Amino acid sequence: MAAPPAAVIWDDALLAYDLGGDHPFDPVRIDLTMRLARSLGVLDGVHPLSPTAAPDAEIERVHRPEYLAAVRAAPTAGWDVGHGLGTIDNPVFDRMHEAAALVVGGSLLAAERIASGAARRAINISGGLHHAMADHAAGFCVYNDCAIAISWLLDHGVDRVAYVDVDVHHGDGVQAAFYDDPRVLTISLHQHPLTLWPGTGWPTELGTGAAEGTAVNVPLPPGTTDQGWLRAFHAVVPSLLAAFRPQVLVTQCGADTHREDPMAGLGLSVDGHLATYRALRELAEQHADGRWLVLGGGGYELFRVVPRSWTHLLATVLDRDIDPNTPLPANWVAHAVRLAGDRPLPSSMTDGRDPGHQPWDGVAEEPVDIAVRDTRRAVFPLHGLDPDDPRD
Repeated sequence: MAAPPAAVIWDDALLAYDLGGDHPFDPVRIDLTMRLARSLGVLDGVHPLSPTAAPDAEIERVHRPEYLAAVRAAPTAGWDVGHGLGTIDNPVFDRMHEAAALVVGGSLLAAERIASGAARRAINISGGLHHAMADHAAGFCVYNDCAIAISWLLDHGVDRVAYVDVDVHHGDGVQAAFYDDPRVLTISLHQHPLTLWPGTGWPTELGTGAAEGTAVNVPLPPGTTDQGWLRAFHAVVPSLLAAFRPQVLVTQCGADTHREDPMAGLGLSVDGHLATYRALRELAEQHADGRWLVLGGGGYELFRVVPRSWTHLLATVLDRDIDPNTPLPANWVAHAVRLAGDRPLPSSMTDGRDPGHQPWDGVAEEPVDIAVRDTRRAVFPLHGLDPDDPRD
């Protein structure tokens, strides 16, 4: 029997989540992604599902009612907003609650399609707002759609959810939401907290009480390239997913690990992103019966990186893999160049990098290997795994 099709959550109304002006979290990156995916035929025959705004009761799975009230009031409240609103990172914009609630609605719709069996995979590239906390906005994120969708899944027939965050920034809001909940495994690979906001995500952040060991953090040194990043990923993530046995894999797929991203300092390529997405797809098949909920996230090279990376992500979710050497369509380039100004655009779907990597062997003393060792030694014994044995 054929697997149900993957669900793509999209509506142009999602572009209303716009922090304005020259803010780096510009919805043009999502618009260009969808245009590129259409131009390459990735979405041929696919009918995107339009979300509706999440009701307060769903948002309050994670956020406090007084915070929702503050978000609603913020556009007319002047400067003294509080709750992390009205800052440089999180400026107030018109109909902010409605726009953020629609993003949450998109991730809830994705979760519903998976829980109901209507789809084994679902993707909302407008989602991934992983920094928002219970009572305040943070890191460009108003409502934490990732955590809300996970909470919804746990109330609709799912007993164990694994969340893997490959954004360059620590997935702090999702970790905080489930820090004492043993039903949720959160794994975040990110740039080292001494070198990048939000300054959290140490290997010693493990969860509390019965959830000890279900918060996993892999802090990577600045400059880490595809090879080191993928070595760390494969040395940590597959073993923990096998031990945890999730029923759904949720992934936040921020593209800001790229070497050209202006907000951070890792050194990945689009080719490394593609290798990661395909690895996540395989891990969902192996350990979550193929049930994979995919969200966007960060990514601030708006023209050269995010559209290519997330078009590969959409193609991976839909099993319509794109040859990295595929040229960028002329019609897409013509549109993008008008927006990019004098910034040159790439010519194809590859950066020309080989993302092949050497597996972690437990011996090497490179900075990436030390990071892997520290994480494994902190968390692997809590799952009955040998931290020093590369076979685990």
